[in-house]
Amino acid sequence: MPDIIHLLTDSVANQIAAGEVIQRPASIIKELVENAVDSGSSEIKIIIKEAGKSLVQVIDNGCGMSDTDARMAFERHATSKINKAEDLFLIRTMGFRGEALASIAAVAQVEMKTRKIEDELGTHIRIAGSNVESQSPVSCSAGTNIIVKNLFFNIPARRRFLKTNATELRHIIVEFQRIALTLPGISFSLYHNDSEIYNLPVVQSLPQRISGIYGRGISPNLIPVKTETTIIAIKGYIGKPEFARKTYGEQYLFVNQRFMRHPYFHKAVMEAYHEILPPETIPSYFLYFEIDPEHIDINIHPTKTEIKFEDERAIWQIIHASVREALGKFNIVPSLDFNTEGVIDIPILRKGQEADTPKIEYNPTFNPFEDPKAVNAYQDRTSPLEKENLTNWDQLYSGLEKTRPSPQDADGGESSDSQGSLALSETNVQIFQFKAKYILTPVKSGLMIIDQKRAHEKILYENYIRLIKTGKAHIQQSLFPESIELSQEDYILLKELMEDLNLMGFDINDLGNRSLIVNGYPPEVAERNIPELIDSILEQYKTTASDLIQKHSEKIAVSLAKTAAIPYGKILNIEEMRNFIDQLFACSAPNYTPTGKTIISIISLEEFEKRFK
Repeated sequence: MPDIIHLLTDSVANQIAAGEVIQRPASIIKELVENAVDSGSSEIKIIIKEAGKSLVQVIDNGCGMSDTDARMAFERHATSKINKAEDLFLIRTMGFRGEALASIAAVAQVEMKTRKIEDELGTHIRIAGSNVESQSPVSCSAGTNIIVKNLFFNIPARRRFLKTNATELRHIIVEFQRIALTLPGISFSLYHNDSEIYNLPVVQSLPQRISGIYGRGISPNLIPVKTETTIIAIKGYIGKPEFARKTYGEQYLFVNQRFMRHPYFHKAVMEAYHEILPPETIPSYFLYFEIDPEHIDINIHPTKTEIKFEDERAIWQIIHASVREALGKFNIVPSLDFNTEGVIDIPILRKGQEADTPKIEYNPTFNPFEDPKAVNAYQDRTSPLEKENLTNWDQLYSGLEKTRPSPQDADGGESSDSQGSLALSETNVQIFQFKAKYILTPVKSGLMIIDQKRAHEKILYENYIRLIKTGKAHIQQSLFPESIELSQEDYILLKELMEDLNLMGFDINDLGNRSLIVNGYPPEVAERNIPELIDSILEQYKTTASDLIQKHSEKIAVSLAKTAAIPYGKILNIEEMRNFIDQLFACSAPNYTPTGKTIISIISLEEFEKRFK
């Protein structure tokens, strides 16, 4: 029997390895920008086209490479960051594995120009699918200029799994933000299809960099955090609870200037906000850890975002205490109200000072029955002291005199029981609201219970789908149009949704530079705060699972329906409840929301009888 085990070729091995490192265009941005940071750059420029699918270009003014280094950089496990295994526990650079450039070159067409500051000429190298096509001297600026074209050109299956340009661009922005937030001393710029997305100059402090990424509106909502211990040093900023959102996006943990994911430490932050957050919301936080590299292990995953700490429990307690202290210091945690305006003035009693006995003046001979003013007020039928006329009050109870059965009826009498049942049925309302959350109404098989918020979501969803198809939405024009400034990620997402939102009753125009203006909106959201409404729609869109709602327009309709639906706690009158039921049963599949949640539940008569045995 012939041997069946053999070595893979370098190109195949590189493609397999690239699957872990390069998953989408954002992965290329991460790896190349981290290399630019390690090279000592003070200015990094990123240019992308078609969300990185056709072009990713990263230009830096770092130390550059010699012609030999430029060629070696594309070999697997070639790195300048470490020399021996012990160096893995002394890492302070962003990269160290020596896999990034080899992985990128295995799945794309790469062109690199690089020159060391002291050299007169640089090196120009071309590689495609791990094959070096050419290498030659070139005149270029000091630093490195890498161009990555046609990602996954040699793996069509991987290319088909990429999402839409808008989705891939959002992933790129997220990776860009994670790096830019840690390095205020470096200038970053990002361009997509010749349009500027970010232009972040060198700043002196982290708050300036945070404001440059998320807008000036975030600055007043941040609380500083600073703690230094023998184990770890923590600094950064946390958000005020009232500005917490329902989606993730502004939650960052960094260790030694490296972004990391750490659910355990995230829980420490959330526990510190216990009982002071609005329901189902997540606070913003930007926390930076400084720790001896010997006490952490970065080499867990090729993406280097999963990091293990030597003493996680102690660090958990330090994070929790630091956030609680910051919240308490800035009076965020509920405390006593020291606002004394309009309350009784209680003077301070100083040492040696005698307390004055309070004196109350009153007339001991006063008799209200002998006072003419009180007597006249009582006799005056229009006086506010006169009680409300309750004439014919007994008519409220007509027909109910015999509703309570007598002992004889309980023993088997029928006359009184039948009269009581008849009286109750005559006065009973056939539809009513329970706990301002459910609509209850009897049906043949028992009692039907309807979740009012989910029912309204279903009604609005089908209405919005119909409007998208017909394009005949009613728009309530605003007397004073509102301009809204969004984060770059939300701005790109809203531009993607704008066309369908306008079909559903909005009138939104793009002003550029992350700003939009809302001139009109659907009538059912007229009472809502417009910036909060737009923010809520974006949050609902992000949290709606793509596996449940796959079509783009349907996902937008779900997001808007969830946002515009009446909230729990809304009191409805009989006519409104009847209207809800009529519209709900006019929908297709009225039992379930578009995301599969139950709207209607029926408690059968048999269940009632079992309960009462």
